Amino acid sequence: MVMWQSSIGDADADIHQNLDALRARARDLHMGSDIVAAAHKGLRTNIVGTGLRLKPAFDSAFLGLSKEQEKKLRDSIYREWAMWSESTKCDAAGLSDFYGLQSLAFLSVLMSGDVFALLPMLPRKHSVYDLRINLIEADRCDTPADKALENPERIQSGVEVDEDGMVVAYHFSNQHPGSDHVSVAPQDWVRVEKYGELTGRLNVIHLFEAERPGQRRGIPVISPIIESLKQLDQYTEAELMAAVIAAMYTVFVKSPAEDEDSMYGMEEPETDNQYQEPIPGTGGDNIKMGRGAIVYLDPGEDVEFANPTRPNPDYVGFVNALLRQIAAALELPFEILTKQFTSSYSASRGALLEAWKMYRMRRSWLAKSFCQPIYEEWFVEAVTKGRIDAPGIFDDPAIFHAYTRAEWHGPSQGLLDPTKEVDAAVTRIENNFSTAERETAELTGGSWEQNIEQRAYEKARLAELGLTSAAGTNNVGKQEHSQDEDDSGGEGGDEDNAEENQD
Repeated sequence: MVMWQSSIGDADADIHQNLDALRARARDLHMGSDIVAAAHKGLRTNIVGTGLRLKPAFDSAFLGLSKEQEKKLRDSIYREWAMWSESTKCDAAGLSDFYGLQSLAFLSVLMSGDVFALLPMLPRKHSVYDLRINLIEADRCDTPADKALENPERIQSGVEVDEDGMVVAYHFSNQHPGSDHVSVAPQDWVRVEKYGELTGRLNVIHLFEAERPGQRRGIPVISPIIESLKQLDQYTEAELMAAVIAAMYTVFVKSPAEDEDSMYGMEEPETDNQYQEPIPGTGGDNIKMGRGAIVYLDPGEDVEFANPTRPNPDYVGFVNALLRQIAAALELPFEILTKQFTSSYSASRGALLEAWKMYRMRRSWLAKSFCQPIYEEWFVEAVTKGRIDAPGIFDDPAIFHAYTRAEWHGPSQGLLDPTKEVDAAVTRIENNFSTAERETAELTGGSWEQNIEQRAYEKARLAELGLTSAAGTNNVGKQEHSQDEDDSGGEGGDEDNAEENQD
């Protein structure tokens, strides 16, 4: 270890000096490496999916709500929230709904390390609510040049803290530093306080995962394995190119001597074909190979090839060994990263359960850091505008918390063996180890409350039409059959019983 000399720095020193390079390389791999794109999008799909859905969990007992008031409040929240969140009007850019913004924000955190969400109030036509979500990429938060020398300890990478170390403001550029317009238009900076000075409302959401105390900015999720991923990408490209070259079947025709006369009465072959044209940018010294090409050489010229021996028999084993290390760094089982479930049912289920430990942790983090703060800001506007009735919400922080409590459920895990897993869920409910609401959300991603209301409607509708379910019909048939036996005195007992059992 004598050559292993590492410096000791705080979170800001270790991160900020390398942050630009980490972001650039992580994004380049996301766009150009198949395994990185699969890892990022796989995490996004399993953790966010179609979006984390709101389930109001207000404290009815503390608020003193009756059953009727509880149902009325829940219905009004669902109705108003759907009107705002399922429309692109919640987006400051007007491009995505709330669930699309969740996906975009989470993917940005994976690629860039962090992302910012401003919460401006922007009145617009035909919009009931003024709250908007404005996502800002990580690069636009940086320290202005004139502020960097004033107090470098207070402002690091655009994040300003007070003397106690609490974040008080962020500094944003009006343009992305990598934009083509930076050289044309002047770059301006805006200081945005995290909380409003007068109202105390949240202005900025900084979404990132901290790994060290005092850390102000996040790093891309693939930072520890960027070097391995890049080399794997280069190795894969080299193997692919070698296989392509080995598959090229090119015929070279060598003439023994110069002869102006045509051979065998044939014209001189055309040598200026597409496979002998110089490659642009090489000075005319290189030519490209072609599939099934016939290339004529000048007298005395010869061609020599190194045998590439492709495909490489060790390629799959080596790549899989490297992918196992990469998967471990991403907290993913190898089967999940590569989408290869070739083992037994127990092994596949074990891999899924291990992955879902990480999925649930990150899902909870996203709900608490992104969804819940936005929901609380929306709730305040809804009450202020009289869209939701919440008496006393501004009188006491405890009452505010009781009204705005919520759960956020994402897409379900999926079932490898539906029969076994549904039976297990029923057993947990019967023994009070879980609730019907939680099991419904985890099995199907639905709502138990909405399910029973729909089932009640379906049963009532069947009764109106004089129809019964299949189970009800079978029971009626058995009762009628038993009644017929009693009326007949049980004649032909063995044959009837055998036929009944067969039926």
